[in-house]
Amino acid sequence: MPSPLKLVIISDTHGLHELLTIPDGDMLIHAGDMTEYGELDEIKAFDDWLGTLPHKHKIVIAGNHEHCLEEHDGHLLFKNAIYLQHQAITIEGIRFFGSPWQPFFHNMAFNLRRGQDLAEKWQQIPSNTDILITHTPPFKYLDRVRSQWVGCEDLLKRVQELKPKLHIFGHIHESYGQEANRHTLFVNACSVLELDAPLNKPVIVNWPL
Repeated sequence: MPSPLKLVIISDTHGLHELLTIPDGDMLIHAGDMTEYGELDEIKAFDDWLGTLPHKHKIVIAGNHEHCLEEHDGHLLFKNAIYLQHQAITIEGIRFFGSPWQPFFHNMAFNLRRGQDLAEKWQQIPSNTDILITHTPPFKYLDRVRSQWVGCEDLLKRVQELKPKLHIFGHIHESYGQEANRHTLFVNACSVLELDAPLNKPVIVNWPL
């Protein structure tokens, strides 16, 4: 049996990360939108903050606000975390895949059109993935904006095929929380609802589930 790990999960902090109370844990995961304006100095400030945290492992992906990470190599910018940009990695025997892509929204960063463009990206997720980290939610899982489901249909299809044990995302601030089906625990870890609202607490997941 693998050693138990405490995962601390956040997303969509939008420059307000220092206002969060981050619990101790073995691993910190951020599912994108750490910046508000997508500028390099925001990335540096966020990475410096990560360096103050005690977690042994830290994983970060980009979100739709991170224009600078489309233009610069995030693997060089992050000194205090592992940056995944549509990539797999194995840590402590856990197979992760992290991806920033999401359905087109106001011509922001890491946008792709629904349909074939996104479907081709999701087909690249390895079949043995244990924990999937995407910025966008899948369709109809913690992706509701008022009366509309806005998640990615093709991502849902791929998740249903792969059945990862844990799927972490953010992007849809209004749908923070957890939901599960028979195979996968879904976590929307959005920290910010609105920039002047209280922040949501980091989500804690004990691994293995």
